[in-house]
Amino acid sequence: DNWAFLYAQRLALKQELPLHVCFCLVPKFLEATIRHYRFMLRGLQEVAEECAELNISFHLLLGYAKDVLPTFVAEHGVGGLVTDFSPLRLPRQWVEDVREQLPEDVPFAQVDAHNIVPCWVASPKQEYSARTIRGKIHAQLPEFLTEFPPVVRHPHPPSCPAEPIAWEACYSSLQVDHTVKEVEWATPGTAAGMAVLKSFIAERLKSFGTHRNDPNKAALSNLSPWLHFGQVSTQRAILEVRKHRRNYKDSVDAFVEEAVVRRELAENFCYYNENYDSVQGAYDWAQTTLKLHAKDKRPYLYSLQELEQGTTHDPLWNAAQLQMVREGKMHGFLRMYWAKKILEWTRSPEEALQFAIYLNDRYELDGRDPNGYLTLVSLCPAGCLWSICGIHDQGWAERPVFGKIRYMNYAGCKRKFDVEQFERRYAPTH
Repeated sequence: DNWAFLYAQRLALKQELPLHVCFCLVPKFLEATIRHYRFMLRGLQEVAEECAELNISFHLLLGYAKDVLPTFVAEHGVGGLVTDFSPLRLPRQWVEDVREQLPEDVPFAQVDAHNIVPCWVASPKQEYSARTIRGKIHAQLPEFLTEFPPVVRHPHPPSCPAEPIAWEACYSSLQVDHTVKEVEWATPGTAAGMAVLKSFIAERLKSFGTHRNDPNKAALSNLSPWLHFGQVSTQRAILEVRKHRRNYKDSVDAFVEEAVVRRELAENFCYYNENYDSVQGAYDWAQTTLKLHAKDKRPYLYSLQELEQGTTHDPLWNAAQLQMVREGKMHGFLRMYWAKKILEWTRSPEEALQFAIYLNDRYELDGRDPNGYLTLVSLCPAGCLWSICGIHDQGWAERPVFGKIRYMNYAGCKRKFDVEQFERRYAPTH
């Protein structure tokens, strides 16, 4: 279920050439820890096995793409290169670095395989809100939301087989924090991710429309780790979920809104706004209101360590933080509350955004993702710029610290769901 892979095989079949799949394993990536790398690498082991069955060589190259891929292209006489797409700064730089070092006669194509409507096709500019992109996405879904053709067993074998992968040596090449442990509830790989999708449709989809904002209810898809690492395609999830629209129209429509419209809005934001992870990326009204209230007295001030350990005065916030630390996932509704309280309890909007992104990217299995920098939906990671900087939102009644940024409080959460039940579930263990 990967359009870049399918396109590459199509080119190889047309030219009657072998097909190689390369993954460049970088020693570190933003705040990713061993929690994230193990999830990714265990998923890649499944990919390697599938490639072997399909007569396609899978290569795990240790190092940055610019240092290892051009050499691989030269040594294997590669006739063309196809890559996936990410709107984030670092992966875009990796693509640019490789492009500069490839021989001129080796074509290099990029396919947006993780959006349904390719990012640059969905809109040519930064969209103001979900309202302005929704119609553009839905107008193009009939063209792009199609069934995937299969990857076929490749008829042209490579002249020399791929070297066996020393998976344990891959781990020793990493320069990441090993203290953030793997989580038990999420098994890496496509097979496990598809099983989660199947269980969502069978057990939770019927409740998604009505209960997705209640952290005590099992109503979410829980797919975001597999979507983030490309182990399950968003397009596959939508194709399967849409089969049940006759029975669960409201839930299916809500899922499409979150997994397609809101998710692709986040991609649009990161692609067209180079300041997607800073206060400078916010709208003028939001930057102005945050600056006006930057010196307001905060009711509480917490250090990054106090926030990370979940030792604030607020038991709901602490429970949400501890859920993220233990499970690598925080309920979508609480991510809004969580990020807004960080704005309220830190010295400046800049510090709040820095802390929120750090914690999200360090603990969330689906951190370091466009949705993390922006959108706030229950399928996707914490939308730090939505919560803290009002991106894709409007100005609200002015108040201390927040200015015109949308406010959330404990009492509001109590009106939405049984707060004490959630607090008991994620109480501190010490």
